[in-house]
Amino acid sequence: MIREPKCIRWKRKGAERIAELTAHMSREQELEFWHKKTQELRKRQNKQQQKTHGA
Repeated sequence: MIREPKCIRWKRKGAERIAELTAHMSREQELEFWHKKTQELRKRQNKQQQKTHGA
């Protein structure tokens, strides 16, 4: 049997986790969830970019 690569396992587990978190949300709640998560990601990216570029 061929083992599933780690990156695929991580992706699948992440998708399962998101599905659990959003399963009982309305469309509006899910849109708000993704908006919030996107903003959090952008903040982390900006912080990392500032560290990398010494700004």
